[in-house]
Amino acid sequence: MNDSKSSVVASDLAWFKSSYSGAEGGQCVEIAPAKGVVHIRDSKDTAGPVIRVSRGAWTGFIGLASSERGA
Repeated sequence: MNDSKSSVVASDLAWFKSSYSGAEGGQCVEIAPAKGVVHIRDSKDTAGPVIRVSRGAWTGFIGLASSERGA
């Protein structure tokens, strides 16, 4: 997986939180898809660090996470 920390300005991105997070937020992350990459951050610390992964790495992660839910 090719991941790196990003210094992108968080306010310039459209962030999405999981529908599983609920109204309280919980232990959740937010993602912001961009050209060729997906930015990931802690939904409770939106001013904190942002991790950037390739779209391929994100797709692979989602695929693995989805298959684990069905197990």
